[in-house]
Amino acid sequence: MTARLAPAARRELIVDAALAVMLRKGLAATTVRDVAAELAVSPGLVHHYFESMDELLATAFERAATQGLDQTRATMSTAEHPVAKLREFFDSYARAEQDWAFRLWLDAWAEASRRPVLRATSYRLNVAWQRLLVDVIDLGVQAGTFRCDDSQAAGWRILSLLDGLALQAVAHQVAIGRESVLAWSRAYAEHELALQVGSLG
Repeated sequence: MTARLAPAARRELIVDAALAVMLRKGLAATTVRDVAAELAVSPGLVHHYFESMDELLATAFERAATQGLDQTRATMSTAEHPVAKLREFFDSYARAEQDWAFRLWLDAWAEASRRPVLRATSYRLNVAWQRLLVDVIDLGVQAGTFRCDDSQAAGWRILSLLDGLALQAVAHQVAIGRESVLAWSRAYAEHELALQVGSLG
């Protein structure tokens, strides 16, 4: 790592290295020494920019996890009708489409109970995913397109089913493909919101 880098750039390189190690070894097995070795620097330099390993892991996780969230949010914003927005939500749902992204989420969920900073980060991002659903459900109810008495609860149910099916497909390697994950989740959302079968594609 060159000495000419500004502190902010150095910090970003450390986060990049942490993410690379996390994807290779898993979040729980990633250590300060691993990250330092990835950059060919001393562990002390890593500690200089991050007070704890938990902070570094949470920062690296947030960077990767936010990419999928931002992508889905941007894609949904291009659609005007609530049904089209919800269809875009499923079509661009990165956690169900990218094994590496979902494995990272699985690692974060597994480690959250032992790492408070990571727990706060994963919770906040998960709520942001649920919020995308709540916003479009509320929009659909206001337009008279959806029927739903509790958008908060409906958002959590739809998201939880989608995540649970993705877990089966990615973590457990059972006979559930990505197409089934999304098809079953869309069908459930149609039922939950009183939509005609096949409305979400």
